Amino acid sequence: MLEPLLNRIGPIDSEAKRRALERQKNLTKPTGALGDLEHLSVRLAGVFGTEKPDPRGIAVIVCAADHAVALEGVSAYPQVVTMGMVYNFLSGGAAVSVLARGVGARVTVLNAGVMGTLEDAPRLVNRPVKAGAANIKLEAAMTLSECLQAILLGAEVARNEIALGADFLIAGEMGIGNTTPAAAITARLLSLEVRAVTGRGTGLDDSALEHKIRVIETALSRSSTVDPLEVLCQFGGLEIAAMVGVMLEGAASQKAVLLDGFIAGAAALVADALSEHFREYLFASHLSAEGGHSRQLEFLGLEPLLKLNMRLGEGSGAVLCAPLLLGAAATLREMATFTEASVEDKAQD
Repeated sequence: MLEPLLNRIGPIDSEAKRRALERQKNLTKPTGALGDLEHLSVRLAGVFGTEKPDPRGIAVIVCAADHAVALEGVSAYPQVVTMGMVYNFLSGGAAVSVLARGVGARVTVLNAGVMGTLEDAPRLVNRPVKAGAANIKLEAAMTLSECLQAILLGAEVARNEIALGADFLIAGEMGIGNTTPAAAITARLLSLEVRAVTGRGTGLDDSALEHKIRVIETALSRSSTVDPLEVLCQFGGLEIAAMVGVMLEGAASQKAVLLDGFIAGAAALVADALSEHFREYLFASHLSAEGGHSRQLEFLGLEPLLKLNMRLGEGSGAVLCAPLLLGAAATLREMATFTEASVEDKAQD
């Protein structure tokens, strides 16, 4: 079922990157004076297939779902907070909503599996696959059919946002307890010890953190699979699967995929394992305070642009990063070259 989507993900445009690099070398500034913005602008040229990239719309798709593993005491908050936060997103009161308004981004909420009934509302895609993922300590989070349904749902919502003009796609998330499945996915796909990738999430104390680690270790002991889809089915969540779909569709549509924090990083690991070219479209926004995030970024070969000690999720860090990428593209597109400006391009002694 994923083959049509995966087959659309090809390499970024190497010729556009080459032309962009040549243009970058001739802009009216000392070579390297714009630092990382130069590298980012060239990467954006490859993504959008032009030496003068002009990205515009920013879409945040907050994928929401519940997790039965939250009943194991792995979060400082009860499951009901997931639904409450969905309404907070829709009313514009959440952190990502506020930050998105500041940069002109659209926020859409995708209900992939929130427990309870959500009332339909503008900017809500209300199509739950089921009422939350199963308790991964005891059983698989979802069936393969449910997992594929959630991935394709995320891809569909991403396509709709792209049709409305989005060039930057941000997969955000909401789901009480979801740092637990994210840690499980990361530990398995990167062959790391659970302790190395498990953080405090919503603010667990030392005792609760040790309990969380034991829960994840028990979950991972149920299955030895390393197949990325099966890992997602066994240890993931419906919102994480939907995020995989958002990210894959972004790459398939040759758009820039802005990576948020630890939960998004787990989804990106799955997407990366499914598509050899996916990571070429991926831009790391910030370094989360969740320790496992640095391991994810290291594996993906990405350098975060911001370090703000954030661990909120929702897509909040990626939203903050969007203006940096827009600025990088603008310098490449709009700065004059030495020839255009009739400026001598040789350094003077």
